[in-house]
Amino acid sequence: MRAQDIKYMQRCLYLAEMGRSSTAPNPMVGALIVHQDKIIGEGYHHHAGGPHAEVVAIESVKDKALLKESTLYVSLEPCSHYGRTPPCTNLIIEMEIPRVVVATRDFNSEVNGKGIARLKKAGIEVIEGVLESEAQELNRKFFTFHKKQRPYITLKWAQSSNGIMDANRSNGEKGVQWISEAESQVFAHKLRAEHQAILVGRKTAKIDNPSLDTRAYQGANPLRLIIDPQRSLDQHLKVFRDSSYLRFCYQSVDNQDVILKPDRDLLPQIIQTAYERGLQSILVEGGSFTLRAFIEADLWDEAFIIESKQVIEDGLEAPKIELDGQVSRLKNDLLKHYRR
Repeated sequence: MRAQDIKYMQRCLYLAEMGRSSTAPNPMVGALIVHQDKIIGEGYHHHAGGPHAEVVAIESVKDKALLKESTLYVSLEPCSHYGRTPPCTNLIIEMEIPRVVVATRDFNSEVNGKGIARLKKAGIEVIEGVLESEAQELNRKFFTFHKKQRPYITLKWAQSSNGIMDANRSNGEKGVQWISEAESQVFAHKLRAEHQAILVGRKTAKIDNPSLDTRAYQGANPLRLIIDPQRSLDQHLKVFRDSSYLRFCYQSVDNQDVILKPDRDLLPQIIQTAYERGLQSILVEGGSFTLRAFIEADLWDEAFIIESKQVIEDGLEAPKIELDGQVSRLKNDLLKHYRR
């Protein structure tokens, strides 16, 4: 593996990261064109349905004649099939780019080596595996979806320093109880923007009446998934404010209802429905019962716990994760991060 290949692939991964909150269900991809050790073009995939990174990079090259003497670096295997856009391999071959360096293969069954094979068949030199693990980490949600045939599942909750996630509401008070600080809310909404769907249980929807949007961070609102088996929730709750939700229940009344089978476990049915609808990532925000169900079922990939400095004497105990994690700070709050 050449040092310059690593250097340029690092740039590709940096470019790919720019599409973190906008490319789903497509992966994040960066690409650049190098001629005589000089970058002459670069780009990244901005949004689903838009030009792929390779196309953006090639189009950014002012002197197209130089492409015949250049190397294309790309963080994910170029596609060879028609989707919303034509195959990237067609353009690479048409432009007679002689060398392509790829970080990782695309494990989507429509690609998975076919793009690389097509380039090699056209006589193009293809180098694979440059910063492969870093590239797969960047698109771990995308790869989990295609390898495990289920969405990537992230758990998130806030708790007090003594492990309480919701104060006792003996007076019947409703609405979100803010435990963490404003900076942590921005982080939480960034997480929402990085997931295609957000899931809560019936009690959280009823008692907190959350919006489940990204108002504190610039990004698309996730699809709202509501577990409501008996379909008992008031339709005037914020989670039902528009049609961007799915309600999981035993009886269907409208198009947003997904029928659950009462004689089967709920979570596998919800996850299978999400997979069939192409949802590559789900952020589970609560409540305590729902979060525990995912933990006990070993059905999660990543978890974020925001822990404030305040102490709550009486309330609902937060779930526990028996793993070693990383701890950082969000101003005065602690951020505990766990990976499976």
